[in-house]
Amino acid sequence: MKNFAVLKLFIGIFSKVEFVSSIQSLLKNLDNPVRITAMICWNYSTRIKFTSRFLKSKYFNEERSHQFAITESRIENFPQVIEEHQQLIIVDLDCKNTQKLLQDVGYKITRRFKWIALSEFYESDHKNLKEILNKLPILTNSEFYCVLKTLSNKEETSLGANNRTEKEFEFSIFQVIAVYKPALDKSLIFENLGIFANNILFVQRKVKELSIRRRNLQQTKLRASLVVTNNDTFKHLEDYRNRHIDTISKVCYFLTNYLSDFVNGTLEYKFVNSWGYKDENTSKWSGMIGDLTENRSDIGASALFYTPDRIKYIDYIAMPTPTRSKFVFRSPKLSFTENVYLLPFDRFVWYSLFGLMAVTSIVLLSVTWIERKIIISDNQIENDSFVLRPSLLDVFIVVFGASCQQGSAVAPMTFSARLVMMLTFITLMFLYTSYSANIVALLQSPSNRIKTLEDLLNSRLKLAADDTVFNHYYFRHATEETRKAIYEKKILNHDGTENFLPIADGIEKIRNGLFAFHFETGVGYKLLEELFLEDEKCGLQEIQYLQVVDPWYSIQKNSSYRKLFKIGMMRINEHGLQQRENFALYTRKPKCVSRGGNFITASLVDTKPTLLVLLWGYLIAFIILLIERILHKIHSKIQNYLQ
Repeated sequence: MKNFAVLKLFIGIFSKVEFVSSIQSLLKNLDNPVRITAMICWNYSTRIKFTSRFLKSKYFNEERSHQFAITESRIENFPQVIEEHQQLIIVDLDCKNTQKLLQDVGYKITRRFKWIALSEFYESDHKNLKEILNKLPILTNSEFYCVLKTLSNKEETSLGANNRTEKEFEFSIFQVIAVYKPALDKSLIFENLGIFANNILFVQRKVKELSIRRRNLQQTKLRASLVVTNNDTFKHLEDYRNRHIDTISKVCYFLTNYLSDFVNGTLEYKFVNSWGYKDENTSKWSGMIGDLTENRSDIGASALFYTPDRIKYIDYIAMPTPTRSKFVFRSPKLSFTENVYLLPFDRFVWYSLFGLMAVTSIVLLSVTWIERKIIISDNQIENDSFVLRPSLLDVFIVVFGASCQQGSAVAPMTFSARLVMMLTFITLMFLYTSYSANIVALLQSPSNRIKTLEDLLNSRLKLAADDTVFNHYYFRHATEETRKAIYEKKILNHDGTENFLPIADGIEKIRNGLFAFHFETGVGYKLLEELFLEDEKCGLQEIQYLQVVDPWYSIQKNSSYRKLFKIGMMRINEHGLQQRENFALYTRKPKCVSRGGNFITASLVDTKPTLLVLLWGYLIAFIILLIERILHKIHSKIQNYLQ
């Protein structure tokens, strides 16, 4: 009886030890995890022998540092690590506690841990495995491998147990399979990865990448949540009509259908009216994100903005469309932002012009003074009202009139003085012609002064935004100083109403000018292209308001389909399907093909600087008149007093 117990112990020890070589070969195909934990129910001798042989294997003689631990198969001993992808767990399916351990682990099986399950009992239909594993959440992203002993050299050569040596166990044959389920309600699928015999793993799988091998979900039901903000969308989800309504959802609807075909799934759509925003009171999410976080949907079928507060609740996997929301407006005329009467000349040209007038006045004053003192008698000048007198004010008026091409009612008497005046008129004529030509061009030119949100805030343009859910949310919750000021001063009215308009009304206001409208550009440009004349499409400007990147496609956090869906979306993009749908449903910014084709009439805004000069001139002249009147009265009183 004692000899039988020793024999049983000897066979039990070596029956577990012979798994070491097969595990070692499998590990090399699992990207060499660096932490290995065996959670088993073996006796002390079996553990020592297994650990000793495992640590002597070639796997632990490589340059990478590895960690190996062996412990009881209880949930409290489960390793708590951050780098889950580097952790491998070995369990023995022949242990009674293993099934309970796997049930207690739960969804950690679908995380990034790698698993190797050992069993000495092989059945061709895997009936024993189904009984143990069928209720476990071993899903498509699970790396759960089973090493099953199918044949030993004892069965092959009929050698007695007493004649068996450790070396002989190397010739045992093991089958290596991977186990997963497409969904919790589906049956287990067994992938035959290879056969281990004679210290060699004969790999039978054709594709190494896990997600590619398991892309066939066998018509698994995929729940998709789609955002619809207009009932018209239900009529035109697939016929490309009314492209400007819920465009991003229509694009993602087609892409989601392509994704379902890629994985061989069956879609079940749920329609919501919002992408989802967090309720600060309940900490719950509404709309599409609420469906994802509360396990009512697997896929967020409408792309949404990538924001920091959403990262820990959902997973972003792809960028399906490059559309963005911006303020769009027609560039106002240059006279709305600049004084066009100062722009024709550079400031140095203005300095030169004033210098020329000053020098000309001095020269002309000098010549006329010489005329009066030396050449011509005073009596002749006094009797002729058309002769230019050597007065600084008279000379300045003549030169100023020459700069405005107004001519002069007086002229000097000598040829030298007349030559100075002639040259002055010719020189200032060219400057006047250049100035007039530039003024005409500038009055027809658009302004590019409004380039930032701060410029937009300080401009005379009126602002509004498209009446959508996300515009309401982001404008009302803006915290950045300039963006908050835009909402409070330009969007929010004094009576408490807000400038959120239907997109068609907003586009029409843009056409009328001096109006900036915030909308999704790929959507709004479709209406803009239909409503605007060709010359009105020129001078369109865009300014980004939302501090977000392009919309992303989302799924449940830590979904077992994450990598599979990500690969599917990349394939859809690579094959051109994503680009096709974007081109079919989105409209790009209209091109300007007839700039300057329409003449723009001058308005009061264009002539405002000249009117201001005239009014200020009248005011100054009137003030000087009053001063002269007062001085004249004072002078008269003094004269009367002296007499």
